[in-house]
Amino acid sequence: MSDEEELDLSTLNDDELVEQMHDDLYDGLKEEIEEAVNLLLERKWTPYDVLTKALVKGMAIVGVDFRDGILFVPEVLLAAGAMKGGMFILRPLLIETGAPRLGKMVIGTVKGDIHDIGKNLVGMMMEGAGFEVIDLGINNPVEDYLAALEEHKPDILGMSALLTTTMPYMKVVIDTMIEKGIRDDYTVLVGGAPLNEEFAAAVGADAYCRDAAVAVETAREFMARKHNQLAAG
Repeated sequence: MSDEEELDLSTLNDDELVEQMHDDLYDGLKEEIEEAVNLLLERKWTPYDVLTKALVKGMAIVGVDFRDGILFVPEVLLAAGAMKGGMFILRPLLIETGAPRLGKMVIGTVKGDIHDIGKNLVGMMMEGAGFEVIDLGINNPVEDYLAALEEHKPDILGMSALLTTTMPYMKVVIDTMIEKGIRDDYTVLVGGAPLNEEFAAAVGADAYCRDAAVAVETAREFMARKHNQLAAG
């Protein structure tokens, strides 16, 4: 980009800056996002408003275009990376101010499987939607999932598998949760290329998410349902 085209973010008013952030997120421009987040904070925006109005809204646009096949995984990873840059600045401030979160999710690839691009994408998109995400990484035995549920008390457990040979392990985890009487305490979402709705139903998961955009939509639906039940109760 030439000097003439170099945009000085500080010259934009708040609305223009937020619009620009949506564009910069879409283009995966991490440094610009970090600068803009700091600018909004300097302008006395609350960390929660920066998160929801600038970052989450921007990632929602990315999510829709990913779902509709306009954007692909490499671009979404770039956008998520830019989002992460902004989140790095905001996270400690959000904790400090006790800002509301949409919910909490523990996510990990199952035992025997070392694929993580899809899982990472889901984790990033969930963070982008305002969820707190605890990522257990790859190759997780049932004990790891149970320990994480115990420690973090999430709303949602997400499991992924990319191999047909590791898919059945999801049932092992869910059956163990049933045995321990904790299955109904969590929404269980499963994903990965070889899975489908029938498989998710067969192993006792709440839903199958075919990609990261669907995972976010599904998680939002289950959280809304949970809040409604709590309100009704």
